[in-house]
Amino acid sequence: MSPARNIDLSPFNTLALPGRAARYERITAAGQLAEIPQTETRRFILGGGSNLVLSGDFAGLVLHMAILGKRLVKEDAEAWYIEAGAGENWHDFVQWTLAQGWPGLENLSLIPGTVGAAPIQNIGAYGLEVCECFHSLQAWNFQRGEFVSFDREACRFGYRDSLFKQQGWHLSGRLAIVSAVFRLPKQWVANLRYADLAQELASCEIATPTARDIAAAIVAIRQRKLPDPAVTPNAGSFFHNPLVEPQVADALAAAHPGLPRYPQPDGRVKLAAGWLIEQAGWKGKALGPVGMYEKQALVLVNHGGASGADVRRTMAAVQAAVREKFAVELSPEPIFL
Repeated sequence: MSPARNIDLSPFNTLALPGRAARYERITAAGQLAEIPQTETRRFILGGGSNLVLSGDFAGLVLHMAILGKRLVKEDAEAWYIEAGAGENWHDFVQWTLAQGWPGLENLSLIPGTVGAAPIQNIGAYGLEVCECFHSLQAWNFQRGEFVSFDREACRFGYRDSLFKQQGWHLSGRLAIVSAVFRLPKQWVANLRYADLAQELASCEIATPTARDIAAAIVAIRQRKLPDPAVTPNAGSFFHNPLVEPQVADALAAAHPGLPRYPQPDGRVKLAAGWLIEQAGWKGKALGPVGMYEKQALVLVNHGGASGADVRRTMAAVQAAVREKFAVELSPEPIFL
């Protein structure tokens, strides 16, 4: 293996932030990972760069996961089991499963990023989290020098969380996910729990939607609400929707009657971070070259020429405004390198 040196990473993150990698290797086959010397102890595993804030240069080895391939591994009476390489574009993979007649992932259409990053973040949108369709993954363990497997239970999924984030493995470069398998039930039921989705389908006069109808509706909604990173650099939803105790949610709702609240299975209540940010006066507002998107306050955008430090300043200002108005702490979704 001969890594390239001093590589510009700005094309590889959707916020278009500047930063260079001391060493860079594009991984197109799992076997390449076994060739990396044990002396390469400072590593970063890069996927689609859609959930990343570059703070500057990285004095280590960036492994850009570009392993492709997708296939039906097996099927039984209850489900199809679909495998995809870590470098597959997530949205393209979802659309491919639908084209094959394997529904189940349609609510996660148009989420940026790669298949390998999906379980790390436990991506979710429009009433579905990827853990609900996840079966297993394979990863290369650099410390043990071997491939290891994780089933759904071992991944310890939580809200936008997983074992890989909890242990810091996504930042330390201890593991590199090479492929993932998804279990898609044959007894498909339309997931219409999200109000915006139901309204979109109703506006199209679709009473009994297919999985592809749902995917098309979600694509339309996301394209209206969210900026295209190729035009306006961004990292999608920048903050987690905060989870609070029910008594906190009740007190906030009493003071702010329009507060959206979503009770969770564990008894806590999810609040809409975008609503909190908008009410705190940050929708469409900028601090230097970085601001919150004019159509969706949850999305942080780079208006041009921003650095990682600019992103941190705006993030801190938004957090402070929400804290002052609601006494609620916002935490960022992206990882910081």
